[in-house]
Amino acid sequence: MTSSAQHTGAGSYPKVRRMKFRFGQPEPMTKYYAGDDIVLSHLVALLSAVFPPGEESFIRSVRRFADQITDPVLKKRVAAFIGQEAVHGQQHGKLNEQLFALGYPLQQVVSRQHRLVQQAERLAPPAAHLAITAAAEHYTAVLAARVLSSSEIQALAGDPEVRNLLNWHALEELEHKSVAFDVYRAVDGPEWLRIAVMSVLYAFTIPVVGLGVLAAIVADPAAWRPVTVARQSYRLARGPIVRGLLSEIQVYLRPGFHPDDVDTAALLRQWQNELFGAEGALVDRVR
Repeated sequence: MTSSAQHTGAGSYPKVRRMKFRFGQPEPMTKYYAGDDIVLSHLVALLSAVFPPGEESFIRSVRRFADQITDPVLKKRVAAFIGQEAVHGQQHGKLNEQLFALGYPLQQVVSRQHRLVQQAERLAPPAAHLAITAAAEHYTAVLAARVLSSSEIQALAGDPEVRNLLNWHALEELEHKSVAFDVYRAVDGPEWLRIAVMSVLYAFTIPVVGLGVLAAIVADPAAWRPVTVARQSYRLARGPIVRGLLSEIQVYLRPGFHPDDVDTAALLRQWQNELFGAEGALVDRVR
């Protein structure tokens, strides 16, 4: 078993930052805020819609094992993980309010996500629920590293405050990327279950998200521009967000893998300074 003290990311506990973003200020958000890209705007909106119920579920999965954690370092990391995830859900909820007002058909997505999550939690054994969280955290960490290391992705964000939200979220996903995984190991979660859960997510996440984006576009009459949507879909599939993503996810399937085997420490330090250093871009967003 790997001690959590061996895997502390950049060498410190994740920091809980109480954020307050200013969506729609000083200029109102445009409908297709991601550089007038219909598909990318709907993709970010869909992900933002599912984050709040997803973050709540991740918190519950870890809390179910809180009384089994004896390592004081891991206990503090878990507390920070819970705090960060709670703020993520809150701030994505604020963005979702803006997206609702712009006409994105997300209310049903959020409602359905809450129901599905609750049903899944009732059916899944606690260890499987925690394994899902650990696998999902690897997905988000891979995406976070892409967001923070690609100038092309940075340029795609369009709306500056949405970019700020995504950069902050990505930074904190890297800060706590191994917490749920270390809880899973600390409570002797079986390796076969960890790999099996990721195998399912590996096979189905991209197709399910793709179908969700398509359904959202169909429900948005202003997006009924087939040639434009087809061109933008191709560009997304061939671009830096999706291209090669599965090969980076696949390393999780290797027996003995740990999230900190993927070294993101330098990237983490760079963005901690850029966002929250003495002259950081988001210092004034921290309450």
